Amino acid sequence: MSTAATRKAGFGAALWDYLTTVDHKKIAILYLVAGLFFFLLGGLEAVLIRIQLVLPDNEFISAQFYNELFTMHGTTMIFLAAMPLIFALMNAVVPLQIGARDVAFPFVNALGFWLFFFGGVLLNLSWFLGGAPDAGWTAYAPLSVFSEGHGVDFYAVGLQISGIGTLIGGINFIVTVINMRAPGMTYMRMPLFTWTAFIASVLILFAFPALTVGLFLLTFDRLFEANFFDPSMGGNAIIWEHLFWIFGHPEVYILILPAFGVFSDVISTFSKKRLFGYSSMVFATVLIAFIGFMVWAHHMFTVGLGPIANSIFAIATMAIAVPTGIKIFNWLFTMWGGNIRLTSPMVFALAFIPSFTIGGVTGVMLASAAADYQYHDTYFVVAHFHYVIVGGVVLGLFAGIIYWWPKMFGTMLNEKLNHWFFWLFFIGFHLTFFIQHFLGLMGMPRRYWKFQPNEGLDLFNLISSLGAIFMTVGTLVFLYNVIVTQAKGVKVSGDPWDGRTLEWSIASPPPYYNFKQTPLVRGLDALWIEKQENNGKMQPAEPLGDIHMPNNTFTPFMMSLGLFIAGIGVIYQVDNGAWWILGAIGFAITGGSMLYRSLKDDLGYHIHKEELTDDEGDGSNG
Repeated sequence: MSTAATRKAGFGAALWDYLTTVDHKKIAILYLVAGLFFFLLGGLEAVLIRIQLVLPDNEFISAQFYNELFTMHGTTMIFLAAMPLIFALMNAVVPLQIGARDVAFPFVNALGFWLFFFGGVLLNLSWFLGGAPDAGWTAYAPLSVFSEGHGVDFYAVGLQISGIGTLIGGINFIVTVINMRAPGMTYMRMPLFTWTAFIASVLILFAFPALTVGLFLLTFDRLFEANFFDPSMGGNAIIWEHLFWIFGHPEVYILILPAFGVFSDVISTFSKKRLFGYSSMVFATVLIAFIGFMVWAHHMFTVGLGPIANSIFAIATMAIAVPTGIKIFNWLFTMWGGNIRLTSPMVFALAFIPSFTIGGVTGVMLASAAADYQYHDTYFVVAHFHYVIVGGVVLGLFAGIIYWWPKMFGTMLNEKLNHWFFWLFFIGFHLTFFIQHFLGLMGMPRRYWKFQPNEGLDLFNLISSLGAIFMTVGTLVFLYNVIVTQAKGVKVSGDPWDGRTLEWSIASPPPYYNFKQTPLVRGLDALWIEKQENNGKMQPAEPLGDIHMPNNTFTPFMMSLGLFIAGIGVIYQVDNGAWWILGAIGFAITGGSMLYRSLKDDLGYHIHKEELTDDEGDGSNG
């Protein structure tokens, strides 16, 4: 058995099990809960922003609090909501889709989650310890260097800790996909979600180090007077912009590519057809990732890079529309002639296509360097960005969460409530952001605390704020659905959607060892092939034998907790050197935990085949 704790009953035992787990399926649930919590927090911040802008010359909140709100809204939604929810789906699905019993490094997987979590908590502690960061989610220097208080310090240190967790999590999935695929699962037989998760992990590997370097420099500027970004002391503020966008632009594709993978699996399943143009979808994914890395400077057209640099980055940016267009047409051709079922994941996927296309079209408009001088820092950019992130990533996340909910929890979200959630959220999304294109074209700048009467901006801002209320109500319907579904606890079969890929070949939720016998993969849509040949379930690639499993451990939690404590000490040592004591305690906890991990000989344990024979979680399609 995984640990003694898993045999105990009660809240305390369950809590301890989750604090020490290295099981990728439970870590997926941890990412899901934490990601949804931060999604609600970021959503609350957005609602407060829209209430402030519902009327001209409004005094609902102060200018400083408004600055903190839009900074934390962007930071929270990108780093603490979208990223962990992507990792939730990756942890829940990727090992199952490739026929693996676990990820390559279960300990590192747990460490990645706890680092992300404690980094996010540290960042949000700033609300209670003197003020949140107020320099925007991009933290542009030198504004971020000279921002008063400790808000930006929490930003730099919190994101540093959280980013390390994301980086090692991405490396883990690269190794998992390369090394742990079941027999017969060639690269060109992998489901599209696994492909996109794999490519997104490669992007994480190359993009996050740039953020790490930038945050280190910012931290040293603020806490140790290093002056990397202070022009008056010989520094260069543009270096921050380069470092941030070398990370920041691929980050968009780190988020959107797995959403593309979700839509590919969902559209194929509910059209009851093999994905049209599978090979071109794979190569389009790789091409989008590659070009996406080359175009960071299109965020900096107005910096003064010069016409040649602006032209190169403009053309490269527009080129991304080509592979993205290939994907959209392939999704449409997959549905063409298919037996379409309008389930809620499918409805999210259908809504994504026109929404994301609008975001793509406005992206091409912004890619025109000359035009960008007009659009820059207006609400047009806000509208474009949200059409890509909400119209693409968020719709993809909810499609994936609803689609794989039965696999993760063994229960089924209520379909009628799912549709209510979709329509409220979808209508609210377009009400909120479509109108912002016109606000931008009318000249309304972004990040402004208030607008004045008689500027012609009143009605569109009112409509935009009403849309935010629709989205809020829709999200509450989803939460109600989750609570009611889990309270009822009605169990479903292992394959409630009539799926095509490996994860649907085992029970829901899966047994802790995933597959009793490693499956033999005989082609793309491995389970669907077996269904077509009336086998009913996957054929095993090996005889029944003992399975090796890792032990649970509290060490990842302690290592992350140590960095969290050390982070507080480092931030406040500027005020009083005595805070270094707290920093030293935190580093000692982390260092001691690492030493303990290095010296302890933990060989895991084996599940014997006799136990597997008696286990009800038989790994079959039931």
